[in-house]
Amino acid sequence: MKIYTKTGDKGQTGLIGGRRVSKADLRIDTYGTIDELNAWLGLVRDQPVNESRKDILKDIQDRLFTMGAELATDPEKASKRPIPSITADDIQVLELAMDNMDAELPELRAFILPGGHQAVSFCHLARTVCRRAERLVITLHEQSPVDERVLQYINRLSDYLFVLGRKMAQELSSEEVIWKPKV
Repeated sequence: MKIYTKTGDKGQTGLIGGRRVSKADLRIDTYGTIDELNAWLGLVRDQPVNESRKDILKDIQDRLFTMGAELATDPEKASKRPIPSITADDIQVLELAMDNMDAELPELRAFILPGGHQAVSFCHLARTVCRRAERLVITLHEQSPVDERVLQYINRLSDYLFVLGRKMAQELSSEEVIWKPKV
């Protein structure tokens, strides 16, 4: 099977279920942004500081593929094959991981500026792409209902990435730069 099909040469792509839509469709933009986030998470996972977190980061990437499949499914047509879905357990995994990292971090009393170490910056980039993906999922949900667990997971994931960035900074002995507004 060839990787190129030529079926998208005129700016259309197929949803799971068969309907063709514009590649500029909100649904396509949404799961495309989830795919972009997944690529950033691969970069975060590949950082040596995350050696002990490779499994959870790989699991998150798997969940993002699941989310992409859900979002790529035509809501007006039933798929002939089962589509995986985000579960309450998936959300709980993120919450538990955050709680465990948070217990080892100093209390956050101010906004922090992204950066301090290249690996931490990669994590903050992933977090900002996650926030954009969340905004797109919400916009899509306002037009065509999306499973509530998808909304919850993407929201929790951005929080997880923020805490992960802080934890990475701590482990790398990188200073967290506090934002001091010039008023």
